[in-house]
Amino acid sequence: MKWAREEEPVFWSPELGYWVVTRYADIKAIFRDHANFSPANALEKITPPSAAVQQVLAGYGYAMNRTLVNEDEPAHMARRRLLLEPFTPEALKVHEPLVRRLAREYVSRFIDAGQADLVDQMLWEVPLTIALHFLGVDEEDMPLLRQYSIAHTVNTWGRPDEAEQLKVAHAVGNFWQLAGRILEKMRRDPSGPGWMKFGIRLQAEHPEVVTDSYLHSMMMAGIVAAHETTANATANALRLLLSHPTAWAELCRDPGLIPNAVEECLRFSGSIVAWRRVALNEVRVGGITMPAGARFMMVMTSGNHDEAKFAEADLLDIHRDNAGEHLSFGYGAHQCMGKNLARMELQIFLEELTRRLPHLRLAPQAFSYLPNMAFRGPEHLHVEWDPARNPERRDPTLLARGRPVRIGAARESRPAHALRVDRMRPLTPGIVELRLVPEPGVTLPRWAPGAHLDIECGSPGRLRQFSLVGDAAQRDAFTIAVLREPAGRGGSDWIHAQLRPGSVVQARGPRNHFRFDETQRRALFIAGGIGITPLTAMALRAKQLGMDYALHYSGASRAGMAYVEALAGLHGERLHLHVKDEGGRADLAALLRTPRPDCTVYACGPQRMLDALPGAMAAWPEGALRVEHFHAAPGRLDPEKEQAFEVELRDSGAVLTVPRDRSLLQALRALNIDVQSDCGEGLCGSCEVQVIAGEVDHRDVVLTAAERRENRKMMACCSRAKAGGRLVLAL
Repeated sequence: MKWAREEEPVFWSPELGYWVVTRYADIKAIFRDHANFSPANALEKITPPSAAVQQVLAGYGYAMNRTLVNEDEPAHMARRRLLLEPFTPEALKVHEPLVRRLAREYVSRFIDAGQADLVDQMLWEVPLTIALHFLGVDEEDMPLLRQYSIAHTVNTWGRPDEAEQLKVAHAVGNFWQLAGRILEKMRRDPSGPGWMKFGIRLQAEHPEVVTDSYLHSMMMAGIVAAHETTANATANALRLLLSHPTAWAELCRDPGLIPNAVEECLRFSGSIVAWRRVALNEVRVGGITMPAGARFMMVMTSGNHDEAKFAEADLLDIHRDNAGEHLSFGYGAHQCMGKNLARMELQIFLEELTRRLPHLRLAPQAFSYLPNMAFRGPEHLHVEWDPARNPERRDPTLLARGRPVRIGAARESRPAHALRVDRMRPLTPGIVELRLVPEPGVTLPRWAPGAHLDIECGSPGRLRQFSLVGDAAQRDAFTIAVLREPAGRGGSDWIHAQLRPGSVVQARGPRNHFRFDETQRRALFIAGGIGITPLTAMALRAKQLGMDYALHYSGASRAGMAYVEALAGLHGERLHLHVKDEGGRADLAALLRTPRPDCTVYACGPQRMLDALPGAMAAWPEGALRVEHFHAAPGRLDPEKEQAFEVELRDSGAVLTVPRDRSLLQALRALNIDVQSDCGEGLCGSCEVQVIAGEVDHRDVVLTAAERRENRKMMACCSRAKAGGRLVLAL
């Protein structure tokens, strides 16, 4: 598909009878536009059924109707809103113990054998059992359901010959009748857990929305959707990771990487290859105008490998910062409701296997796949290992350990890196420099001047930001300098007190909201105290580019100012020191009184210094000042002072109310909308969402004054609608 993305991103396939769409942006645009594109053909049979097949299906009373997958608005969203609750992260927590128990039981069955077919011995049956449990179905018909599920896939997305069509039709008919019998049994007692029982109870209140026909169709479709996609996705992920030993070894060492590895595996080799839409009106896709009725096949696996969206897209990178933006669950109003149940299963399966069988390897084999146009996963996955090396034989406590599953997409904008403290050296009595290096074989991400790392200081939720120091061209290590602040939030104190050479820390990033503009002719750098750290890299880059620049560096005493000698050697008379106990003091008003053409001012330091800069630069063009913050205002909500507000999600077709005691970020996640976040206080910028309409009460320290006035984006963790307002977001 790479050639198609580059040369003919939208093309007509006479064999398929579809316009094939291959680029990420075009596929996402179709998914989000439910006004012009209908999912009515999503379950349309690739191979039209013959008269004989139709007669067989009719004999079973087969009457598959529209489901959440292929239903148009407004009927779709009305049902989706009613039926969503069991899919929310809070509701899914109840399923975690079952998933863990089943994963452990099935691995225990073969762990001493030294070889296994993971598909046959685990990855097919476990997701099926979980799917039945989620739906509220008994497990007694599991063998038949497995057979019928495969038949349903071939019936809809396959290209069987006439004889195979008839065989499949009988299986599909039996599947339809079995689903009906199961549903009738539930109707006799709809109490208890299970999505179908939940639907039956809702039917009593909303019979016009949750109909008999709809429940029967969803019973059958739900088993396939919850089971087969997850089974295939897990098999794909394991084949992929075991084919990349360095990535597998990283997960074995650091299971905290598993959530993002799941997203990267779904991006690289998801279980759903393609999905379909039909144009409701005349539309334009990839520069081509097409009439109403045009049929589209969106190849999500191609979009997930689009270099315009994912850098080095054909490389597996479990640290990829935007892996969670894949299209494997679709997008918009029809995005897969069960995505977070699938993510939970994938995480737990990987955790169990990396912990108990870190020496697992692929056995020599030829892979085969069920022939169809939508789902893809190996029919068998043969693996082998040496049972004598099983860790639990040496460590009986291994099975007692575990991590809570992260329900939902990997929420950090970048997954954590395990970095070892290679060197620590004091720069001043209160500042220590740390050189951080990755595990052997791991390449550090690129960074640019102004970037910072988010360091986990003692616990996963305790993130603190530290600027990267030095030359951004160096890729073998990250360097940070940390001022000990006993009265601070504890991060710097923990680093000084706990870390030593050889210590391992978890770091996320680099992230950069303080970017250096290399296109400008001039730059003025203003640093106060430890704020010198991001400006070291910026000033070095300005020197390398031959820019006209000056660096003003203020501090209480020379002894407390980091890098003074190194900066003097690099920058000579372009460095201006303002040392308080030597009688020096930066006169910002005088320094900035006269605007300089083509010049940007970069500043980092104490808040009082940053607060004084806008006034001192009143005569400068807008956007000439860029600042870096390392502290934000306290982000706790006071329900007594807040107001609830309404949010419309334009792409998802949903409307929600954000109550007074919850953030927009919390409300979005409760509705199963994936939004990344790190700091939770408007400091890091990772929870940025696009604003289409409405006035935002901005409370972050990331956006510039101009960006706030443009009102095109906001930070979901802290910002809200202005009093009495309503927001429309591109989500």
